[in-house]
Amino acid sequence: MPAWSFKHFSLPRRRLLVGGLGALGASGLAALCHAQGIEATENHSVLEFDWLDAERQRPVPVRLYLPRQASASQPVPLVMFSHGIGGSRRGYSYLGRHWAGAGFASLHLQHAGSDRSVWTAGNVFSLVSRLQAAAQDTEALARVKDGRFALDQILSGELGALIDPERIIAAGHSYGANTTLLMSGAQVQRDGVIQQWRDQRIKASIVISAPPFYGEGSPARILHDVQAPSLHITATEDVIRVPGYFSAASDRIEIFNAVGSAHKMLAVFAGGSHSMFTDRAGTGGALLNPQVKAATRELTTAFIRQALMKDGEAAGELERWPQRYAAILARFVPLQLPGSTGARVNS
Repeated sequence: MPAWSFKHFSLPRRRLLVGGLGALGASGLAALCHAQGIEATENHSVLEFDWLDAERQRPVPVRLYLPRQASASQPVPLVMFSHGIGGSRRGYSYLGRHWAGAGFASLHLQHAGSDRSVWTAGNVFSLVSRLQAAAQDTEALARVKDGRFALDQILSGELGALIDPERIIAAGHSYGANTTLLMSGAQVQRDGVIQQWRDQRIKASIVISAPPFYGEGSPARILHDVQAPSLHITATEDVIRVPGYFSAASDRIEIFNAVGSAHKMLAVFAGGSHSMFTDRAGTGGALLNPQVKAATRELTTAFIRQALMKDGEAAGELERWPQRYAAILARFVPLQLPGSTGARVNS
């Protein structure tokens, strides 16, 4: 690790540093990012930024996994990831690192109103009220605005030259999956008014363990306008149990069925748990957990390549994937894109 990094600067200094790099050019900027990131491997670097949305006076901390091949002449696709309640920008690193190694930038947001502070701010007796506050409409909208702000920041700043603005995919787990669906076209009704917060820059979505939209009656009405290709991942024991809230595993399937687009894919692992898709090891089964993580990495990577890049080789990988992981799959519905045949397991 270098002697200093972006992580070690205070917020004002860090802004000055990033804001003063324009003269380097995109290639020089990429080189500096890789040299000064908080972590570096042979195929990617990790950077962190503590952005502030001045209009809302809301912090938007992010972690960026940046492929080494990113350059102005070779801008890379971007995955924007939204965590579940109680998460942070440093979670789901098994996905961020893998996607960056595969050639995609991965921008992991931290949502200030529903991040890890939910578990730590205050005493245990107020935990239920903190969880309920994190799941309110105001926070759901704030998360969507976090996503829009983060895309604006990454695309309009110096790093924007390294990102292909026409190949952006939204992804999220649990509450972050709801955020992803809202940015992909889901609409809710409040006080008789339809509210939709779709971001047109989102070309596809990865939806992991999505809970139902609380307080809404018809999932089909909410999700009818989600028309971009989507990959849905869950497990037969993907049950959400947090103080004051319960959601059965069948809710994940209902979300998948309700999405309006025909261009959608479903993978259901046998057994497991809701938190199996986080960085936590062992949850959902000491043997199953790493197998599901490996399978999820492969499936999401092939989906990104197919959905954003129309990669013929990726289409073949998507067709072979369910047979490769048949031993841990309970159900698989292939992606129906033009020219895609796919395989169906226990569907």
